[in-house]
Amino acid sequence: MSAAHSSAAQAAPEARLAGAAALLETDPAAALAAAEDALAAAPGLPQAELLAGQALRRLGRMAEAVTRLAALAQRHPAVPAVQWELGQAASAAGETARAIAALQALTAQVPAVPEGWFLLASQLRSDGRDGEAWRADLSGINAAASEPALVAAALAMTEGDFETALARLDARAAGKSEDAPARRLRGEIAWRQGDMSRAVALVEEAVAMAPGFDLAREFLIRLLMQGNRLPEALEHAQVLQHSPVPNPGYRLILASVLVRLGDQEGARALYEELLARRPDQPLVWQNLGHVLKTLGRQADAVSAYRQAVRRQPTLGEAWWSLANLKTVKLDADDMAAMTSALDTLAREAGPRPTEAKDEDIFHLHFALGKAAEDLGNAEAAFGHYDRGNRLRRTLLRYDADDFASEVSATIAAFPAPFLAAAIDGGVAARDPVFIVGLPRSGSTLVEQILASHSRIEGTMELPDLMMIASRLAARVDEGEFADLAALYASLGPADRRRLGEEYLDRTHVHRQLGRPHFIDKMPNNWQHVGLIRLILPGATIIDARRHPMGCCFSGWKQHFARGQGFSYDLADIGRYYRDYVRLMAHFDAAAPGLVHRVIYEQMVADTETEVQRLLAHVGVDFEPACLSFWETDRAVRTASSEQVRRPIFTDGVDHWKRFEPWLDPLAEALGDVVAAYPEPPTSLLPPAI
Repeated sequence: MSAAHSSAAQAAPEARLAGAAALLETDPAAALAAAEDALAAAPGLPQAELLAGQALRRLGRMAEAVTRLAALAQRHPAVPAVQWELGQAASAAGETARAIAALQALTAQVPAVPEGWFLLASQLRSDGRDGEAWRADLSGINAAASEPALVAAALAMTEGDFETALARLDARAAGKSEDAPARRLRGEIAWRQGDMSRAVALVEEAVAMAPGFDLAREFLIRLLMQGNRLPEALEHAQVLQHSPVPNPGYRLILASVLVRLGDQEGARALYEELLARRPDQPLVWQNLGHVLKTLGRQADAVSAYRQAVRRQPTLGEAWWSLANLKTVKLDADDMAAMTSALDTLAREAGPRPTEAKDEDIFHLHFALGKAAEDLGNAEAAFGHYDRGNRLRRTLLRYDADDFASEVSATIAAFPAPFLAAAIDGGVAARDPVFIVGLPRSGSTLVEQILASHSRIEGTMELPDLMMIASRLAARVDEGEFADLAALYASLGPADRRRLGEEYLDRTHVHRQLGRPHFIDKMPNNWQHVGLIRLILPGATIIDARRHPMGCCFSGWKQHFARGQGFSYDLADIGRYYRDYVRLMAHFDAAAPGLVHRVIYEQMVADTETEVQRLLAHVGVDFEPACLSFWETDRAVRTASSEQVRRPIFTDGVDHWKRFEPWLDPLAEALGDVVAAYPEPPTSLLPPAI
């Protein structure tokens, strides 16, 4: 046969294969038949052998597919499509070694194929080669990151065009299974849209698809921490430590999770290990200072903060943390250094400062205010506090009118007849002891006294009840219920019991000592006294209250790490205090005895009597250790951490009077609450009284 005739004879089968390949997804049996016909006409035709192997794989005939594709790969090892099909077939057939060999050949030839890397990773992991699998996942992520479709979707997301981003992801996924990078991107879109539960689910899927996807796991940890799912966050943070790609940041992530879990010693060890390897890390020194402060190691905390500002003099948070120890007085040299830092930040920021520089600036003003106050210069101190608060206020969204409306809605949701009738349901356990009130009201002192008792464990400010309350309120915002009253009225006994159990389950991780009672010292829970009554009717509620001028001014000059958006304006914080008194007066009338009130000034004046009353309300016997509370060795994370490690002192009771000339906006906002203290004024009493 002539060469021309042979070429023509081969061309016919190849031509028939062009149409047969299109049948792979819809009719693989027909595609196989076409491949076999072509091979009958042209034995060994590579295109036909590949099509046969592809069709056999789709028909589930994996052993046959592997046999034919392996033979083809032996003859044509440099054809990526053959190695890809063989890798898929061998993987499905359980021939891990053959799958790994094929996929390694594929990715060596074509590194920019994410699917090949991800399948290789799964096969390596099945073979117990976890380190290699991790690296394969990372290679797959890097390959996908440069894909135009994925890049376009990510750009659309960052610009806030979520619809376009999702459309591009949908188009990319058409006709194939979606990979881990796309799933992680969908998760971030959901997070930016405020759908936290979907965000977590999607990013969890991404991590399951590619366990070596470090950036996805890191993002997942952030999401889990935002949702207070701390045990899960810890598991993922521990996995990150084994990444084959060294990253000191992963130890920082683990340390932050440990801090949230209350394992301050574990976090301390990690920070010190990082600093031993590389001491020039001001932020790590700062974090170490926070942990040491919480552990009561004041001198070591001071040293750590000093190390931080020595290495980065403009690090405002470290200066403020140093000042915020309360028992440390910054001197003239410190004030000069902070003033110089402000000048440096002003030069660096120019006309358009970044939010990060703004944070350094207001932290420095708060620290300078404390330093000037310690030196007896009330006017200079107030000036710095005022500048720090004004700048901080510009970065927050808080509306006092909206908050007052929320309080009114809460009052309407919990009338006395409703509270009296809702006696069934909830969890009757007496374990939780809630300490509520405003920040800087003496709540940490009450906590330390109670935590000195052998039957009561101190934990921290737990966000769990607020998260439950926020989730319930969202159902009103989304239109499911007309208002809070309708929402709470809809909760039957089983619903209330389920929510109570959820709270106890979520907080269990913080109970380390096995004591019958534990403290939840989230001050803002005063807003949720009614919810506590519904879902945890056996819980103890303690309201820590302090003179309105002293409490509000102390809160205003205290920069809080997060939350407390009301505290950066004197009028706002005064109105907030009034709303707090108004709501608590309602519950005092609607459910007498539900809340036990501790008046700070009375606790200072007659500690033993007040402590005995407090313990009796909790339902435990008096123990002398509660009077020597400063000797109790425990971690304390609040702004009063150092103050409660000393005997009660009276210096702070009237400290606000030194600043009285500048506090008119606060006094006006508080109104008759000041004169009536410690009782609520008649203007805030509910009509039934």
